[in-house]
Amino acid sequence: KQVLHILGDDPLAYAEFKKARTNSTVAGLMGFIGGGMIAVPIGTAIVGGQPEWGLAVGGAALIIASIPFNKSYKRHAKGAVDTYNKKHTAFRPRAEYFLSGIGARLIVRF
Repeated sequence: KQVLHILGDDPLAYAEFKKARTNSTVAGLMGFIGGGMIAVPIGTAIVGGQPEWGLAVGGAALIIASIPFNKSYKRHAKGAVDTYNKKHTAFRPRAEYFLSGIGARLIVRF
């Protein structure tokens, strides 16, 4: 939320980060549900019941399917920050000069 607030000045970076955030949410939900689906059969096996290993396989499939969403999140988030930084942190040197006594001094600040 803080990054979205900062990127609000730049509509292109803001839209890119919203895509990243959506991908992050999808990846998180898929990973959480997949982890739960894996934990249920393991817990059942520990207690001594008959585990449903198909549920664990489905959970593993969800976790694996969340990986592309996580990579997409990282790519879009980096792109949004790079877009924002290109516009707001441009290289702008300034020249300042000072007169002192019988001489002068020129300073270039970056």
